Amino acid sequence: MHSWLTKDRSATPMADPSLHPETHPLKFVAVDYSPELCTHSPESSTITLTFDHRGGSRWRSTTRFQYGTFSSLIQCPKGNTSGLNFNIYLSSLEGDKSQDEIDFEFLGKDKRIVQTNYYTAGTGKKEEIHDLGFDCSDGFHEYVIKWDPDSIQWLIDGKVIRSLLRVDGEGFPQKPMFLYASVWDASHIAEGRWTGPYMGCDAPYLCLYKNVHVPIGTAVEEAGDF
Repeated sequence: MHSWLTKDRSATPMADPSLHPETHPLKFVAVDYSPELCTHSPESSTITLTFDHRGGSRWRSTTRFQYGTFSSLIQCPKGNTSGLNFNIYLSSLEGDKSQDEIDFEFLGKDKRIVQTNYYTAGTGKKEEIHDLGFDCSDGFHEYVIKWDPDSIQWLIDGKVIRSLLRVDGEGFPQKPMFLYASVWDASHIAEGRWTGPYMGCDAPYLCLYKNVHVPIGTAVEEAGDF
């Protein structure tokens, strides 16, 4: 069940090159809450999210995108991260109950796995767990989402870990989406079974994002925001 490569359909999707234009560094971000816990350095192409006694934070791109390739090098927080969720994902609007979404989520109780998921019109329940083969806090690894009208691919360090083909009559993400990332305490979900109980013994926790790239050719708003 937890294999390196998982597929929702037997065929491997062929991405449309026209929907995956050259990607560019994300130069500007918006911080949805606790800006004091988010540090963005465009010069070094790094974004740092901190979680401590004040809570966590969330950044996002300043515009939505309609398909394309999204990537980041990520080094997850070190220490005992039980209870925390750290992530990178696409969403049409965080907090909207009818959102489309495509996720990479790290579950603090076990830093050798990652969860992928997607939502259509607010409906998810498409979770899959993947063994990483490494501790996600030991160094930087590349996480990539490739999304077009007929397929989604999740990749880690250049290897496809999950593929999805759109099927007529089934929900599929199609709304323009922001790129988001956050660190938050998810220990209240499922009585701690999802991410574990929050311990906090190694706070502050730092989640590092480097060389975040987005497909500015598919931005649905002014590209000058980048």
